[in-house]
Amino acid sequence: MSQPSDRAQGAPGFGAPLPHWAAGHSEETRWAPFTAVVIAAALQLALPERLSLGPGWLLPSAEGGLALGLLIANPFRKGRDGRLIRRVSLLLVALVSVANGASAALLIRGLLQGRIAGGATALLANGGAVYITNVIAFALWYWEVDRGGPIARAAGGRLHPDFLFPQMTAPHLAKERWRPTFLDYLYVSFTNATAFSPTDTMPLSRGAKMLMLVQSVIALVTVALVVARAVNIFQ
Repeated sequence: MSQPSDRAQGAPGFGAPLPHWAAGHSEETRWAPFTAVVIAAALQLALPERLSLGPGWLLPSAEGGLALGLLIANPFRKGRDGRLIRRVSLLLVALVSVANGASAALLIRGLLQGRIAGGATALLANGGAVYITNVIAFALWYWEVDRGGPIARAAGGRLHPDFLFPQMTAPHLAKERWRPTFLDYLYVSFTNATAFSPTDTMPLSRGAKMLMLVQSVIALVTVALVVARAVNIFQ
């Protein structure tokens, strides 16, 4: 006799209700991620041309245009037009990541080759812009990846999470009908970039683990080289 699947065990049809965080819910507003993308694009525009991939205005402008288009076309993450909206959303996150990854690589190469000119203040400002954009980019990835993304989470279509938040294991400490939103993923991204490892939220899927690994490497290398160079300049 075959055993029921993991999806089915403890799921509807077997007498056990879904966890409060896995049940379907109303759509999630796009304003928080839109604001984050605007901040990331502004930070990329503020970088000097030598730390940009192509013309300094090109990718930030594309990011801002896509983010505004998504906000106008679909201000809430709904099932309506979900496939197209998700593809455009992933393209937007990819653009932010590529632009910032290129800036990080150019900054690191310049530091290693001694080609970064200017004082410690400018160096710390450029390194800080790359660091903050790294936090935003991976917050967007976590938000888009966990349980298939915001639309899938709103529909309650997937049970197994990619990230295990404390409220999932201790629901009595969470507000009624709590579920993660973009700000929760932004917090996860910030703590991972700061501690270079997970803190209170654990990655469960291999994809989530690899994303956190890549983010930690970028943050660690950027911070180590920028701080070391800045200290050298101050001395």
